[in-house]
Amino acid sequence: MARLLYRLGTFSARHRTAFLVGWLLALGVLVVTALTGMRFSDGSFDVPGTESSRALSTVQEDFPSGPGDPSLQLVARAESGAISDPANAQELQTALQQLRDLPRVTSVSDPLDPANPSVSGDGSTVVATVTVEAVSEDEADRVHRSVVDVADTLRANEFDAEVGGTLANPIPQILGPTEIVGALLAFGVLVLTFGSLVAAGANMAGALLGVGVGILGVLAASVVHPIGSTTPILAVMLGLAVGIDYCLFVIARFRSELLAGREVLDAVGRATGTAGSSVVFAAATVIIALAGLSLVGISFITEMGLAAAFAVLVAVLMTLTFLPGLLAATGHRALSRRDRRRHQAGLRPAEQDEPTHDDSHAAAHRAPTPGFLQRWVLLVTRRPVVSALSATAVLLVAAVPVLSLSTTLNNPGGEDPDSTQRAAYDLIAEEFGAGSQDPLVVLAEGDAATLVPALPQVQELIASVDGVASVTPALPSADGAAALLQVVATTGPLDERTRDLIVSLREHATDVPGVQLSVTGATALGLDSDGQLRDALSLYLVVVVGLALVLLIVMFRSILVPVIATLGFLLSLGAGIGAAVAVFQWGWLDAVIPAPQGNPLLSLLPIILTGILFGLAMDYQVFLVSRMHEAHVRGASPRRAVIDGFTRSAPVVVAAASIMAAVFGGFALSHSSLVASIALGLAVGVVADAFVVRMVLVPAALALLGRAAWWMPRWLERVLPHLDTEGLALENATGRARTAVDASSGGQAAGGSTLMRPRAGENAGTGERSRS
Repeated sequence: MARLLYRLGTFSARHRTAFLVGWLLALGVLVVTALTGMRFSDGSFDVPGTESSRALSTVQEDFPSGPGDPSLQLVARAESGAISDPANAQELQTALQQLRDLPRVTSVSDPLDPANPSVSGDGSTVVATVTVEAVSEDEADRVHRSVVDVADTLRANEFDAEVGGTLANPIPQILGPTEIVGALLAFGVLVLTFGSLVAAGANMAGALLGVGVGILGVLAASVVHPIGSTTPILAVMLGLAVGIDYCLFVIARFRSELLAGREVLDAVGRATGTAGSSVVFAAATVIIALAGLSLVGISFITEMGLAAAFAVLVAVLMTLTFLPGLLAATGHRALSRRDRRRHQAGLRPAEQDEPTHDDSHAAAHRAPTPGFLQRWVLLVTRRPVVSALSATAVLLVAAVPVLSLSTTLNNPGGEDPDSTQRAAYDLIAEEFGAGSQDPLVVLAEGDAATLVPALPQVQELIASVDGVASVTPALPSADGAAALLQVVATTGPLDERTRDLIVSLREHATDVPGVQLSVTGATALGLDSDGQLRDALSLYLVVVVGLALVLLIVMFRSILVPVIATLGFLLSLGAGIGAAVAVFQWGWLDAVIPAPQGNPLLSLLPIILTGILFGLAMDYQVFLVSRMHEAHVRGASPRRAVIDGFTRSAPVVVAAASIMAAVFGGFALSHSSLVASIALGLAVGVVADAFVVRMVLVPAALALLGRAAWWMPRWLERVLPHLDTEGLALENATGRARTAVDASSGGQAAGGSTLMRPRAGENAGTGERSRS
């Protein structure tokens, strides 16, 4: 693979103008396509293969009804006396007339109308339905604000008044101020890491172009099929984060190759061949994890996973084709000023910093003091048991909130507990019954000749089930083969007793001869989706983690290294979900996070975090351990391989994790609880994985295992393909070239070129350091 990517990198660098034009052309085409036809879905969902989904399809087929106009609810409760008292009734009628006079309002129901009253049992509370014609998003906001102003007038006249419902399904804000701040923080990390504005700029340029093409591709796909409002946000979040990181790894290797004395074009090819191989494998695990979300079988989760996977794929293609051209154009300007001065002086890091046997006394004074990360890995590998146990304990404590995890497919009354929408929902639940706003829908099916006569018995059966408050009379279909009954529960949709009621109704599905009962509706769909997500999670982990483990085994040629990586991921996942529970369910950071808090987490959150975090965790495993594996393959002892690989790759992994945390942290300040909870879980999970698992647990475990860490059965060693992600084929090719030059020129390249001379302390032809 290294040779293939080397050729791709050099080809892209030589033809950088063509690749630049190609990427910009793709960007322009996608812009035009997306802006002229992108569509967003209405937020409805389905859970294929479940009873509630099948029954809902039958209801929609046998009881067709066109989409009604959007509506709001005005809920008013008199603070004193009944709502029908003359003074209260007069205030209410005045408010209703104000609503009827509003622009875009087509009708307002009268809750005191004797023919169709909507008054609570104690006579204190009424609900009026405000129907609005189809409006744009801006008009919807103005109409909603006007209705709220009428409610404010009622509050000033000794009423409790709230506005329920919503009119708009707004197009999401893909990049807001907080997300831009996160990107700027990521750029700051790049500048500090590289010490070069040119390198940092090339990194951000490549990442932004990649995420631009990726998100526009997702939006262009909505021309064919509408997408959910959060789908593009997740694609941007991941595309930007991995795009920056993948460019970072390749640019860091490019700079190392330049400092080693490579020509610019050769350095581009080697960086693409070595770091690019790691990028390909890392991206493959992310894409597998995201595409694997389709195993859940829920359409909007599949959509989110595939969109994010596409964004990651584009980021990889950009890194392997567009970035090499940028690097060839920047050349040595990708180095910091200090490194450029050293390079122009003809000195390399090996010649400057490594002691020689000729002058050990002077070398002792020249040897640099080990950096923080090198001292860190020495400490970790010197005390591996304590390090591993301490890291595990920290992550287990961070995962404690998971024990109180509560999930729901949607939050009744809206996601904001402090909104007038939620207040209206709670007021209706208090005065009209907890289950009045989310009735269960029971579908009765059978032969027309037997079903209609049996409907009274069906209604009586349902009413006798514990937890049923009321049952509406059955509504037969046109052919008489089906009938609908609305069942109001005594408890709310999030109450466990409502779930028990659904189970009980399904247990009575065949109690009436010749009739088959099915339960559907939003509450039943939510229950079925939770169950399907739980069942799918185990299958998802087996398939996705299994495929990723195979990739890691092929890459590292080890059994235990991928297993350790996976166990570390589980600890990081616990910390990420635990943070989401503590903040969004417990409300720990209510003053900092603008998204609503205090609700159960959305049921799709755990599986989405599982898929994304697994891919990102494998990213860091690949980039960190690949350098350890490279050192091991070159003959270093197990502990020395860990130390050498960690020292070389840890600074880049730290920078990459910091960038990820900055990007995700920006999205964690979103006003959408779904986006913010996913982003926060990812930010904490990435920090936990990079700084605890990969910086402590993995090196400690590898140091403990020693040579066993790199063990593989001989038969498996023979079967697995050898992909050369370390770039040994490139080194061997260089070695052969050096030998030929030495033979023809007496040991030195013509003109005294340093490009063909081995580094100080290296064996010519292999690039391995001599060991005394």
